[in-house]
Amino acid sequence: MTDKLIRAIAADGGIRAVGVITTDLTEEARRRHKLSYVATAALGRSMASGLLLASNMKKEGSRVNIHLKGDGPLGTILADAGVDGTVRGYVQNPQVELPPNDRGKLDVGRAVGHNGYLHVVRDLGYGQPYSSTVELVSGEVGEDVANYLVTSEQTPSALLVGVFVGAGGVTAAGGILLQIMPKAVRDQSLVKLLESRVSQLSGFTPLLLAGKSLRTILQELLGDLDLFIFPESQDVSFNCGCSFERVLGALKMLGSAELQDMIEKDEGAEAICQFCGEVYQANENQLNQLIADLRAE
Repeated sequence: MTDKLIRAIAADGGIRAVGVITTDLTEEARRRHKLSYVATAALGRSMASGLLLASNMKKEGSRVNIHLKGDGPLGTILADAGVDGTVRGYVQNPQVELPPNDRGKLDVGRAVGHNGYLHVVRDLGYGQPYSSTVELVSGEVGEDVANYLVTSEQTPSALLVGVFVGAGGVTAAGGILLQIMPKAVRDQSLVKLLESRVSQLSGFTPLLLAGKSLRTILQELLGDLDLFIFPESQDVSFNCGCSFERVLGALKMLGSAELQDMIEKDEGAEAICQFCGEVYQANENQLNQLIADLRAE
């Protein structure tokens, strides 16, 4: 299945639903960062969550930044997603591996850590970004982001994200977000209904592995609640805005003395983008040009 995002409403506009498939982009992140199995699952869930949160933003250029910092061995996990369907991210300790949990699944909760914080920043494309921090609930990512939505944005939400990764790489990844809209938030029966239906699912990736499409999944969950799936779908992809020009700009900020030291010791400079793993090489002539620019300024 091609990576995509779809939107829907149900219950006379009282429920907002978004589904996303992120298999290919999660595999690209795994390959770029050389991620372990559990690191792939943690980052993949975070990137899918970021895309789901960004899906309700309106202004071009809007982005959501999800930052998890638990007491587990993976360290910091960061995902940055845009309303345009692009996402990127990284794991501080990408090669950490853990044995499966007692259910035989990747132990993302222990790898992230049960104690720590989830920090979310929403850049609306104008004014000051909105940020909020909540304590981790489980480290499983989906539960933590859902708790953020309820705690910080006062929006009753059910979020299910997952990644299935085997010896050959990522074969299924994505998620679904169901939210009670303000007009229906007092309808406790609707809230309980959503919670019940999501809790009965064994996970998101088993649905994809069974060959079900996003539309089929939403239809099975909400089809009896006057479901309307918007016909337009959105492509989503792993994309980083780094470039060699930005790297040169960052090197220039180091100053002439540091640049000269790089020339004398290394005959150039190497920079690696933390978000995508792209390696950039600046040779001696390029560093000398930066020094000349600094002196001219």
